[in-house]
Amino acid sequence: MRLRRFLAAGAALAVTTAAATLPPTAGPVLAAATPAASQTATAADSSVGGTIVHLFQWRWESVAQECADVLGPAGYHAVQVSPPQEHVVLPDENHPWWQDYQPVSYRLDNTRRGTRADFIDMVETCRDHGVQIYVDAVINHMTGTGSIGSGPGSAGGQFSKYEYPEVPYSDSDFSDCRRDIANWDDPDEVWHCELLALSDLRTSTAHVQQQLADFLNDMIAIGVAGFRVDAAKHMPPADLAAIYGMLDPVPGTGEQPYIFQEVIEGGGPDSLRPPAYAGLGDVTEFRYHRQVGAQLRDGQLSGALNALPGQMSLPAHQAVVFIDNHDTQREDPSISYQGMGSAHDVAQAFMLAHPYGTPKVMSSYPFTSTIQGPPSTGTAPGNPAGELTAATDCGSGDWFCEHRNPAVAGLVGFRNQVGDAPIADVWTGNGGAAAGFSRGDLGYAVFNRGGVLNGQTFQTGLPAGSYCNVASGSRSDGDGGCTGAAYQVAADGSFQANLGGDSVIALHRGETGSGDPGNGDDPEPPAGCEFAVTAETWWGQQVHVVGDLAALGGWQPANGPAMSSADYPIWRTEVALPTGASFEYKYIKRNPDGGVEWESGDNRSGTAGPGCSFQDNWRG
Repeated sequence: MRLRRFLAAGAALAVTTAAATLPPTAGPVLAAATPAASQTATAADSSVGGTIVHLFQWRWESVAQECADVLGPAGYHAVQVSPPQEHVVLPDENHPWWQDYQPVSYRLDNTRRGTRADFIDMVETCRDHGVQIYVDAVINHMTGTGSIGSGPGSAGGQFSKYEYPEVPYSDSDFSDCRRDIANWDDPDEVWHCELLALSDLRTSTAHVQQQLADFLNDMIAIGVAGFRVDAAKHMPPADLAAIYGMLDPVPGTGEQPYIFQEVIEGGGPDSLRPPAYAGLGDVTEFRYHRQVGAQLRDGQLSGALNALPGQMSLPAHQAVVFIDNHDTQREDPSISYQGMGSAHDVAQAFMLAHPYGTPKVMSSYPFTSTIQGPPSTGTAPGNPAGELTAATDCGSGDWFCEHRNPAVAGLVGFRNQVGDAPIADVWTGNGGAAAGFSRGDLGYAVFNRGGVLNGQTFQTGLPAGSYCNVASGSRSDGDGGCTGAAYQVAADGSFQANLGGDSVIALHRGETGSGDPGNGDDPEPPAGCEFAVTAETWWGQQVHVVGDLAALGGWQPANGPAMSSADYPIWRTEVALPTGASFEYKYIKRNPDGGVEWESGDNRSGTAGPGCSFQDNWRG
């Protein structure tokens, strides 16, 4: 937890007003969107770091439905859900996402995501479909200075900064250092002063430890199987060890709940670094985001490979890795689905295919302000929770649902299939922008963040045969073929493929076909079509081309290929499109905060073929 109410209101306003206000007819003419069809994949195997997906700010009913329709069939191991306890309600801040990280009590009765009954149904439904629930647990603090006087909590509870009768906590249950942390290199301050003016719990006392253990055990009794411990770095390891030691086993398994802890690496002594907490449970490896995530954003696949595992702070079996999380995507939107589009799919697919750490896939929603809360249905009469979170509709544009994208969901099954098989047959090309590797003789994956590569040969450890490209959504059809793209591996373990920009090919033994399927989706190599548009922008804006083909983002602005400004004011890019395909497209301008401006007028149209080129002028 890092971004809270203490992001300046002025800065938030500046971000909000920077987003473009679009005319109602500016976007493309679209057919009704439909969610991706669920696929059957290899069951999750927790022994090899089964995949966690963070359904950030989803309401409980939507999580339950997603477990049944998508997560279970895809092979996801667990869902990280947002904090479920009673939270502050901040209408004056437009109900920001971070209000949920300020507890008022440990009651699950009513939050903006649903009721206790909804929560129980979610846990049971997900468990029935083979998916565990991990709760984002806020146990370091209660509310902040700026939240006092905002009214009752989401379940109607009364509170002041150092008094919480519903728990109960009183003044003596909070640390004596009642000011913000000043010296981040001093463990005593980091552990006992206030993080962003949030009331710091005295976690060393038996009373506080018991209240926290009771809170966690209440959820364990429901069936919650694990916890992400928010702000773990701000509690002494000895206090956390005492609390964890009071936790019950998970019903039905007899195992202790899975624990992973938020420890943001910075300065200070070893007692504040990730290894100091790794003996208590797994730890979030922020170096992965900062180093591997940045390399993948910048198209340096070879650099990402070189960073693992030697440049990380933790061994693989103790690290939870992520390209971005709910905090980092607001601090650095350039490493996020909103900032990267389809390139983010490539990054998350790489994370899933590589054996280092336990991967956590991010699933988020668009935002134009860093404090913006989730899509909402508004307030409900008599409900003190304020604006209520809307049910997730992955086809509406209100939610990204990037965990459903084929290159991500398909690689979840790939990871389950290859288990702990070692990396071999490492290949890099395209100036370091493309890389591939085998996972023993069980699978092979290759990733491209650069330009089109045609007729490339890849060496794998796979036996000869026909394999479905699970990264494109292709699966065994049950009749000896594949539902989509397939590749033929020769007797020597090699296969040939055409690699488009920002693309992934992933083959494994669990999804195979038969016969000679050729060389992927198309009998002819894809056409490299050049797009060029003359468009003036202000500093920080980026121009993208977006259209109705998958390679053009499927009309999703976040997925449209970015264009180069090297010849400004002419913006250029080359996109690999299926030869002979007719398509429609438009240009957009994307602001640094994620806001989108569509050009005006009707959709443009074209046909892909050898030497195809489209020279256009921006239509204001």
